[in-house]
Amino acid sequence: MLAKIEVSNFKNFKDNFVFDLSNTSSFSFNQECIKNKVVNKAIVYGHNGSGKSNLGFAIFDLISHMTDKEIVQDYYKNYFNADLDETKSRFRFEFRFDKNIVEYSYTKSDYQTLISEELKINGKEYLYIDREQSSIFRTSAKGAKSLKKDIGDSNISIINYLSKNTILDDTKDNKIFFEFKEFVNKMLYFRALDDKCYMGLEQGNHSIEHDIVERKNLTDFEKFLNDAGIVCKLISQKDSFNKNKILIKFQNRELGFFEVASSGTKALALFYFWYQRLKEENSVSFLFIDEFDAFYHHSLSKTLVEKLKELENTQVILTTHNTSIISNEILRPDCYFLMYPDRIRSLAKSTTKELREAHNIEKMYRAGFFE
Repeated sequence: MLAKIEVSNFKNFKDNFVFDLSNTSSFSFNQECIKNKVVNKAIVYGHNGSGKSNLGFAIFDLISHMTDKEIVQDYYKNYFNADLDETKSRFRFEFRFDKNIVEYSYTKSDYQTLISEELKINGKEYLYIDREQSSIFRTSAKGAKSLKKDIGDSNISIINYLSKNTILDDTKDNKIFFEFKEFVNKMLYFRALDDKCYMGLEQGNHSIEHDIVERKNLTDFEKFLNDAGIVCKLISQKDSFNKNKILIKFQNRELGFFEVASSGTKALALFYFWYQRLKEENSVSFLFIDEFDAFYHHSLSKTLVEKLKELENTQVILTTHNTSIISNEILRPDCYFLMYPDRIRSLAKSTTKELREAHNIEKMYRAGFFE
């Protein structure tokens, strides 16, 4: 699980910006939202321009060099903070796997160019390189003794170089290393405002309609919409390119789903497209949905959060403007985060007052109770 990220000189994050998911409290309710003492389900609030989207981009920056999964390069334009005259971004991640801690730090001179990397497992150096000093990396990984350590001018991450070029011994640290690699490979980002862009998990473009029908989930998708208050009858047919299309069946004719669906219904279709994968056991390790409920009524937003809470093995972070889902009935105060351009803190850490399950934390938030 992702426990913490620190980032500086990246987009609007000028100085060291810390998002700590491990600073939890001892609330006795909604305990399923915490796993291994780390927030497992989080919702982030912030005004326009506070950096909520950039937080997602910062977290998923490591996808670009650690995996061959989908990445949206347009998200990484204007890489450095415009107020600084520095051309080096710094990232530090902390992950927890049971009682084991993985720390991964790196610097970049641009979106595609690594300068340095350091990986620690339980406080001990496992991998290290500083390309400004040398093209030779060092590693304590058992089984890598005979591996060539000089990577020359290659920009490959030493994490990928190690995993692809040698067979490591069956040791505790090596198992943790591969667990970390697998977690990153299964991370997923998407935003409700753009159905064509996602990052992580897979590669290439997909047709939502074709995918739902191909997976034999049309009936379930229809039920999903009906349960959300969108009463409709769906059928499918092949188009001229032999791709599955979804139609809405009316009394006198059938019309293309995406031709007549509202923005909210289209957003639900996108959610369902990814939800199919989320329901598959251990298919997604980490999910970040930006502006997840931009087109939803607040009651539907609550329903979708409840669905995501059922995903025990997927860590979820949502960003939103919808204050109606700030409720102890849904999450808990250490799972709601208030974001500003220079900091982010949970509600629990934004007050000295003791918070209880019976408190109306939305009303308290609106009254400016949390600072």
